Amino acid sequence: MRKINFIEENLSNGLHVIYHQEHTQPIISVSVLYHVGSKDEPVNKTGLAHFFEHLMFEGSKNLKQGEYFKYIASNGGYNNAYTNHDETCYYGTLPSSKLPLILWLESERMFYSNVDKKCLDIQKKIVKEEKKSRTENHPYVESMTEIIPSLLFQTHPYKYPIIGLSKDLDDIKEEDYNEFYHKYYIPNNAILSISGDFNLLEAKNLVKKYFLSSSEKKNKKLEKRKIFVEKPIEKEIFYQFIDKNSKIPAVFFSYRFPNVTSKDAYIMRIIDDIFSSGKSSPFKKSIVNVKQVAAYAGSFLESMEDYGLFVLYAILNTGVHLENLCEAMDEEIDLFKEQGITSYELTKQQNLFEKYFTFENYYIGGISSNLNYYATYYKNANLINEEIDTYRKVSQKEIQEVANKYLNKNNRVRLYNLPEDY
Repeated sequence: MRKINFIEENLSNGLHVIYHQEHTQPIISVSVLYHVGSKDEPVNKTGLAHFFEHLMFEGSKNLKQGEYFKYIASNGGYNNAYTNHDETCYYGTLPSSKLPLILWLESERMFYSNVDKKCLDIQKKIVKEEKKSRTENHPYVESMTEIIPSLLFQTHPYKYPIIGLSKDLDDIKEEDYNEFYHKYYIPNNAILSISGDFNLLEAKNLVKKYFLSSSEKKNKKLEKRKIFVEKPIEKEIFYQFIDKNSKIPAVFFSYRFPNVTSKDAYIMRIIDDIFSSGKSSPFKKSIVNVKQVAAYAGSFLESMEDYGLFVLYAILNTGVHLENLCEAMDEEIDLFKEQGITSYELTKQQNLFEKYFTFENYYIGGISSNLNYYATYYKNANLINEEIDTYRKVSQKEIQEVANKYLNKNNRVRLYNLPEDY
């Protein structure tokens, strides 16, 4: 597996910059990760971080509304952004000669964003339509994104959906935007990575030119974040949700586990892959093909900065009672906890993770993203070369221990997703 070489530097205003040179193709990828997500939103302002992502393409002191996309597209590039619970990231890929352009555009976003009421109103409509198309008009999605987190987390903002609640989106005003922007979109709370075909000295000079030119946020420090600690779940939480979009009942078993940097989080990723690995998954084979109590089954894992969330789910087969499906699911979970996995299965999983790891670092956009990710959460960008060793060192015993530690009835949410006429 090839080594990813890079260098890092900290600018005087706190911006952390990572450079990875790769001259195989005449393109560059630039990514700016702001360490702010939905968990940082003010009370009753859910969805602000994601909404903010939309607004950050609206314009700036030197960019008219809509010009950001025009600059990128007209110069042969593409760009996008995403928001999750812990971060917001903006990224783009362009021909190598356009490095000054994309760095200028990102510096405009960081220092000179300019949004008025008209922009707010336009993007509110867009986000609401996105919420309808992604969440409100699809079966089971509301359970996954809103109901389950609200039951697993009592105090932590992870209990709210990233896209927000409609009533809160309506209440977002210009002052909310300005406060959020000046608090979190600062050099001290961001990591800039540049990957691809560029001259290192030229890139460093360009970074200093565009990201040290503003004194407005030069010495601004991020305020200390509030730490939310959840009490252990000591008794199964049962909930029934009436889903107007679903026609077939489904069962969700949801569990909470530690933060992304913990050893248990690595092992939970392996467990998730075992339960969700296509037709070869023992879980799917048993309840779908052998017992035929489910029409479909799988798992979902979200490993976040403060906690993790793991979900096992199954869609009910025709003529089967929900209690029978739950019983079959629990039998497979208990069997896994009792027997663990074989040495062959563990080797297979480790090989799969090495494949995932290699693929993610195959293209420069993935490299930029991973460098930012490791630097943000692990404070060690070189995990881009070393993290696979953590998976290689996981033992059969550790997998069994972690499964017994977290996959228990008394510390989970059991949710029935039911059609209106069930």
